[in-house]
Amino acid sequence: QVQPVESGGGSVQAGGSLRLSCAASERTFSLYAVGWFRQAPGKEREFVAAIGSIGWSGSITKYADSVKGRFTISRDNAKNTVYLQMNSLKPEDTAVYYCAVGGRLTVSINLHDYNYWGQGTQVTVSS
Repeated sequence: QVQPVESGGGSVQAGGSLRLSCAASERTFSLYAVGWFRQAPGKEREFVAAIGSIGWSGSITKYADSVKGRFTISRDNAKNTVYLQMNSLKPEDTAVYYCAVGGRLTVSINLHDYNYWGQGTQVTVSS
């Protein structure tokens, strides 16, 4: 079992930036795909970005169309941490952001392919 923990949420004005972190203590964390999802009030949880490892140093990333060019997902395997750098934030990015751990062989955009979820961190963007 891999238990991810998010941090880094907060409140910013439109156009600002935040960096979210997702950390886990398990040594095998680096082997698994990690996804970021978000859920705004009254809306369903939606995919934001995901990253999977290829070999020792490669990675594959996927992004939702709504965040492409603004958000960047990355991972530091030495720190067992995945980051979500969010730039040019918009009010519509306001949501609770969740980190989730998926499988080892695929990088999915489907939340049902992720087995372990963090508690979420609030991101609020004001206009």
